Amino acid sequence: MTTPSLQDGINEAGSPVDLLWRPDDAPWTPPVVAPEHAGWRQEQHAWHSAVALSDLSHHMSDTTIEGPDATRLLSEVSANDYRDFAVGRAKQFVPVAPDGNIITDGILLREAEQRYLLSGVPAAQNWVRYHGANGGYDVEFGTDPDSRHRGGPPKLFRYQVQGPLAGELVAAVFGGPLPPVRFFHTTPVELRGMRFRALRHGMAGQPGFEFFGEWEHGAAVEEALLRAGERFGLVRVGGFAYPTASMDSGWIPSPTPAIYTAPELSGYREHLPLRSYEGVRPLTGSFFSTDIEDHYCTPYELGYGRSISFDHEFIGRDALLKAKDDVRRTKVTLEFDPADVRAALGGGFVHGYARNRVEVDGALVGVTHQTDSFDPAGTVLALALVDREHARTGTGVHVAWGEHPGPGTAPDADLGFPRIRATVHPAPYGEHARTRYRLNAYWVSVSMFIFTTP
Repeated sequence: MTTPSLQDGINEAGSPVDLLWRPDDAPWTPPVVAPEHAGWRQEQHAWHSAVALSDLSHHMSDTTIEGPDATRLLSEVSANDYRDFAVGRAKQFVPVAPDGNIITDGILLREAEQRYLLSGVPAAQNWVRYHGANGGYDVEFGTDPDSRHRGGPPKLFRYQVQGPLAGELVAAVFGGPLPPVRFFHTTPVELRGMRFRALRHGMAGQPGFEFFGEWEHGAAVEEALLRAGERFGLVRVGGFAYPTASMDSGWIPSPTPAIYTAPELSGYREHLPLRSYEGVRPLTGSFFSTDIEDHYCTPYELGYGRSISFDHEFIGRDALLKAKDDVRRTKVTLEFDPADVRAALGGGFVHGYARNRVEVDGALVGVTHQTDSFDPAGTVLALALVDREHARTGTGVHVAWGEHPGPGTAPDADLGFPRIRATVHPAPYGEHARTRYRLNAYWVSVSMFIFTTP
């Protein structure tokens, strides 16, 4: 029996939006990991006041790219600069479609001269695998899906520690400071005979490290972190709180892949299964358009301009070069009015990736991409792309809160959605992430460690 393709699904539904619009879908949360350990409020505060431990072993897909043509393949399917990409270093992977819009991002680690590890949601990995298999490249792939789709344990464990006391915890676990390592670089570490790696990274605008290695060592590494963390007030982070960490760092997760309409990508859509990430990732929220391209965004809008290099040929290069001088939207954090939140949403936990309308005087000026209750701010925050003329800090906007029913109802229909007052703030939201955390170039050791962010 032939497996239906993404293009089959689009044809049967009538359009990409008809296929993907599912307002009743539950918001994504990490699989396997418990929703809460100490309570989502305490867990959010932990990465600001002490140290938090997150289990990242289950929610990401990993793909290895290995072979003599690995670097050439990656260079030709992404906008990144590979000239000084050293072994042991990681970077934000930025693949773009022929129209210059982003496929989605990922984290790319160079493990060896001819071997890379690409981690994140599967969309970027599917893009690389397709072009590698169909472009005559001498490469091999290996993929370990996330724990919703794998069956059995992952190949790698991943534990992230972050917070003001993260450095002291790391020193306690390893009996002293680790070697100095720059942001998004890795260093080999050893603990009780177990060898694995440490990636200098943080997801909430606070000091952070991700430890990763063979799954068989994961339980012992986690136990060592938990035991040493008792004296530092370590808090385990559950599935509710972890996705909200991107609010502090200003990272918009999982933009809509720009693959659904371009004629030159018809072969790619025929290749992707209907039940792929690209076929099941839902669109929801008060912002509705019958044109899927209204959900696309450029790397510049997402803040990835510093990762783009035009010194090589790659898919989408010409379109992306034109987009550089026509960036109409910018990434911001919206701080919701607490009184409006209580009236419209109540006092429970709020989390989701709905595309809600951002308005000024009733006119559409932007769209939210992630919305979360954020206890350190005492309200709900949203990461949004907003027209540049309305992106100044302190600007007042309204967010239309609700679920448009989708096809069959006019995009601009008056559905009686409540309008929540909100104020524009920078992204990243946290002052530490915007200033001190971005200024340092190295992770150094004194009485504790000092970390940096991208």
